[in-house]
Amino acid sequence: MKWTIDDVPIFVAVVDHNGFTAAGRALDMPKSTVSKAVSRLEEALGLRLLDRNSRSLRITAEGETFYRQALLIMEQVRETDAAMAGLNAVPSGRLIVALPPAFCQEIVSPNLASFHRAYPQVDLDLVIASHGSDILRDQIDIAVVVGPQEDSDLISRTLFAGPLIWVTSPDYLSQCTLGDSPDDLLRHIRICETRYGLRRVPYHLNGQADHFDFARGITHVNDPLSVRKAVVCGAGVSLLPELYCRQQLRDGSLVKVFQNISLDLSASKLSVVYPSRRLMSPKTRVFLEFLNRICKA
Repeated sequence: MKWTIDDVPIFVAVVDHNGFTAAGRALDMPKSTVSKAVSRLEEALGLRLLDRNSRSLRITAEGETFYRQALLIMEQVRETDAAMAGLNAVPSGRLIVALPPAFCQEIVSPNLASFHRAYPQVDLDLVIASHGSDILRDQIDIAVVVGPQEDSDLISRTLFAGPLIWVTSPDYLSQCTLGDSPDDLLRHIRICETRYGLRRVPYHLNGQADHFDFARGITHVNDPLSVRKAVVCGAGVSLLPELYCRQQLRDGSLVKVFQNISLDLSASKLSVVYPSRRLMSPKTRVFLEFLNRICKA
């Protein structure tokens, strides 16, 4: 498109007021500015829109066609302005959010009442997805996903990146001498989340890197909250995201152990992803703020 949309309302005003001088008065701009805008349109379109001389002005057939389309453009602009003004005023409408099961149960669900009180006009549709969702295909507005993300056309922001920690129950700790070496630790691992059940799980001890093999001889569960429950009930030692152990560490049902053996931080990373859009809707913005707030609580 070679013509400039800013010139369209000026052309419409000339036709509506039947002259450059009258259009200039209506738009509060010089007659010369009005004339230049119409000339730019004609040059860009390669068509004569108006026949004019010193005493009269007549719209051409091509000008009539452009005028009808210009009215539609102006109406669309007004409708868009009104819609955006309404959206900016109060977050509202349906918002589809995909969440991992543990994150929804442990972090989001206990805080939903406060979100609804703050934004009663936002209709949440929560989709619980164990393995992520295709945002564009499934028309999802926001998704929380586990682990590092592949490059894509989606906007991705880190929501939480905390350590994986080794935990056990106080009863298990009182009954067993754990030691402090990697071999000692491995003897007490009975269960772990499936995504950590790998042949090579990297760790660092005193600045030296090595790896564990969690692929065999260990129960694998695809739910961190089930792993946590098992450990609370005496199933040895396991690794869990600190995000899912906060309350248990506070109330003493879990304790940290083997703090000298650290794991890769990215393993417990949560990201929030959403389609790339130049303007973010108010309902999306306030839900992202809500997610950030409850993850830091």
